[in-house]
Amino acid sequence: MDKISDGTGRPEVPENSTGKQIARAGIQAVGGALPFVGGILSAAAAAWSEHDQEQVNKVFRQWLQMLEDELREKAHTICEIISRLDMQDETIKARIESPEYQDLLKKAFRGWSNIDSESKRQKIRNILANAAAGRLSTDDVVKLFLDWLNTYSDFHFEVIGEIYREQSISRGDIWRNLNRPQVREDSPEADLYKLLIRDLSTGSVIRQRRQTDGYGRYVKKSRPASQKPFQRSNDPYMKSAFDDEEEYVLTELGKQFVHYAMNELVPRIEFHPSPAQD
Repeated sequence: MDKISDGTGRPEVPENSTGKQIARAGIQAVGGALPFVGGILSAAAAAWSEHDQEQVNKVFRQWLQMLEDELREKAHTICEIISRLDMQDETIKARIESPEYQDLLKKAFRGWSNIDSESKRQKIRNILANAAAGRLSTDDVVKLFLDWLNTYSDFHFEVIGEIYREQSISRGDIWRNLNRPQVREDSPEADLYKLLIRDLSTGSVIRQRRQTDGYGRYVKKSRPASQKPFQRSNDPYMKSAFDDEEEYVLTELGKQFVHYAMNELVPRIEFHPSPAQD
């Protein structure tokens, strides 16, 4: 019986007519599990049976490889989390076995396909490890942090990190500190940066710096005595995307996110992932 092999050691898909029937059966089974696409898959299975089955087998191999890679990444992340926890601590053991923590794990791995960088994968690892080792924030807040990893890009997190490092900083200084090139105010890059700042502001991650009283209440900005109500400024230009006057700080949620996502627990045991099989 002729077989098609990709050299990976994974199960091979037969090339003869029996193999074609198996492949078609698999497609039709998926169609049965998902009725709303059953008609499409049935039509595809019938069409492919009349053409070179190698193309179908190639697609299956690619999909299986994708699933295998995702499972390997998840397993690697779980091992990294465990290596950072004191498994002799009864409190931590009870925590990671609790239904609440299991819900966090499920939520993190349910959206794994949206994790598009190694930096985000490390943040998921840090969030889950810190959520197991302590309870600085509630699980509802930790779930919000996991949502942020799906919502925001690495550029968003670079801005968050820079604000945390400086504590209080203007948009212009953030841009320059991140070594971004100087661009025009009407450029796509400037529009993207304004959108990014707005994303983080409306998401309660950052805010403009404001004074507070002894009770933590924000104090309204006072208008200069020389300025009348509703008096327009003589400046003919709109505020720059890279403004150097208003400073931004992290909200309390933003500070907690940095603690959970950017504070890496030191591994307690050495962990060396097994090399991928060729």
